[in-house]
Amino acid sequence: MKTKPQLMLADVRRIAAAAEAEALANQWAVSIAIVDDGGHLLWLQRLDGAAPITAQIAPAKAQTSALGGRESKAYEDMINGGRFAFLSAPLVAALEGGVPVIVDGQVVGAVGVSGVKSGEDVRIARAAIAAL
Repeated sequence: MKTKPQLMLADVRRIAAAAEAEALANQWAVSIAIVDDGGHLLWLQRLDGAAPITAQIAPAKAQTSALGGRESKAYEDMINGGRFAFLSAPLVAALEGGVPVIVDGQVVGAVGVSGVKSGEDVRIARAAIAAL
């Protein structure tokens, strides 16, 4: 039987704090979601001023990234590139802003951010993961 690393609460808190710091440093009102490798929500934080819908979109981006093992933008690019059949895939959100957390080559979770431009959402998510 193989063993696999997993996110612990201390890891989740560290990721969340780094995401919040990046967002606040840029004055971006966003929601931040962290999920485990199965896409189950471990953390959800909606910063002051973030639109209510962002609290739905951020976890969906994270879940898509965790289950797919890649950034959620990859799915957005496939669909925008003309692979419309991918619209029938069981994706939660094929939108940029979900980034997998990979440890020792294994997906252990993902971070999803929503509230600003997609590139800024992903910038927050990557900064958060870098804190690990």
